[in-house]
Amino acid sequence: MPSKVYFATAKQHKLDANETLPIKLDKILQELKIDKRVKNESVCIKMHLGGNVGYSTIHPVFVRRVVQAVKDAGGRPFVTDTPGAVLTAHTRGYSQETLGCPIVSISGPDESFFYTLKKKYKNISEWKMSGAIHDATFLIDLAHVKGHPTCGFGGCFKNLALGGYAWPTRAQLHDTMHYDKYWFKEKCKDDAARKKIMDSCPWECIVRDKNDPKELHLHFDECNQCGRCLQVAPKGALKIAPVNFRSFQEACGIAVSLVLATFDKKKQVFINIAEHLTPVCDCFGFTGMPILPDIGIFGSDDIVAVEQATLDMIGKEELMEANIPGIMEIQKDAGHPFQQLHGPYKNPYIVVEEGEKRGLGSRKYQLIDISKKTLPKTKGHISAKHM
Repeated sequence: MPSKVYFATAKQHKLDANETLPIKLDKILQELKIDKRVKNESVCIKMHLGGNVGYSTIHPVFVRRVVQAVKDAGGRPFVTDTPGAVLTAHTRGYSQETLGCPIVSISGPDESFFYTLKKKYKNISEWKMSGAIHDATFLIDLAHVKGHPTCGFGGCFKNLALGGYAWPTRAQLHDTMHYDKYWFKEKCKDDAARKKIMDSCPWECIVRDKNDPKELHLHFDECNQCGRCLQVAPKGALKIAPVNFRSFQEACGIAVSLVLATFDKKKQVFINIAEHLTPVCDCFGFTGMPILPDIGIFGSDDIVAVEQATLDMIGKEELMEANIPGIMEIQKDAGHPFQQLHGPYKNPYIVVEEGEKRGLGSRKYQLIDISKKTLPKTKGHISAKHM
């Protein structure tokens, strides 16, 4: 049976507060029956609080409404994120006063509050799950949707996969991309050839390894798989292969499955707020121009379905090319808009596939528009005249 995903469009029919996203969020929370589900629960509201001068994270107005809904229903909410983001959250408008509940570091101020879980995946054998998430009894995954240079897309999965763990595991998640070998120095013994490979990359993704000048290191975040380096590399010396890019998303699928296993299935809610969609993650510490139109809000009890629906809706839009940073390159034939921006191997659907494979939900969904309205036709309107 398809999972229900409640949707509220960012578009307005009338110039009325009831047609705006904060009020529509209230309606989605009602459809998700928050008022009947959180009484006496310790409710972890996991979100990204951003950093530095970023201002496109979820606005405190939205967070406050989620917090208030939980409090009105008798729950005990707290907002949580990584220690660095929590430490400076007040500089971006997040405080206990503005949100209405405590803001706590997900693994403690010194990253020492975690539970170690054992599961082998490539370079990871231990997963240090954040104590704040582990000890909560109800989860609200409140995510800002944006592009992401590692996996193409950041939403509910990314919010939990990286934000749900202490620093050592967060670092190892990124290192999974280097597990499968991509540089073979024995096939490129000439330093001039190595330099030619490095110089071929417009994004400076390829650098010398700090421990061995004959080894080359690829920065996967900046790589958009343009293939320029492969055109100058000696045969077999360098690989730009899907497996390296896929590894991070597979690891994210595992990370989220471990987090959700600590909660009862009926005590999980997932909300994607798709507005001011920036090219890269909020952790970059700044806000760029939106590269896609505002879409709206998606809510579900199914993390797989909510991500699938969000990606499907975004996939109908076109990149706002005038807003793309000059250093980035659009590949029109790469697929989804996020792949066009970050490269074909950074397929944002991979993590959704991984989630379904691990029994976290279904990619089949029923999209329910909570407004139950369509934009009116202008038939019969008289053209305006300047007086």
